[in-house]
Amino acid sequence: FSCKNAAGETIALSSLVGPGRWVLLDFWATWCGPCRAEIPHLVKLEKEMEGKDVVFIGVSIDQKKDHRKWLEVLEQEGLSGVQLFAGVSPQIMKDYKFTTIPRFMVFDREGKVVSTNSPRPSNPELKKLLEKLLNSGL
Repeated sequence: FSCKNAAGETIALSSLVGPGRWVLLDFWATWCGPCRAEIPHLVKLEKEMEGKDVVFIGVSIDQKKDHRKWLEVLEQEGLSGVQLFAGVSPQIMKDYKFTTIPRFMVFDREGKVVSTNSPRPSNPELKKLLEKLLNSGL
């Protein structure tokens, strides 16, 4: 799929997932309480993993009318990594086989799915999983 980033540029997920880096994909929305509760943990994890071959990608499935709110949340919460706005997308949810958010997924260096239901950033198991994958030599 392709979505726009905060600067309005269209980014294809395929350009971010693949050779040389692990990817943590986070599907979320500004109206989702559990999603918002994970943001401080996600920001902390991103800082702890800085300089490692892990790309953090947030994909908002907010309604188009909430685009401005999404931009405000990105700034208020200090979300970095790659932030994309998909809008409400039943097709993405169908393609990636999820019905609830937040949903965290991990992809390997070849773009293959490692996990479609990874632990949340508030769970130390997510950092352990990422570190194990980074140290696996794969």
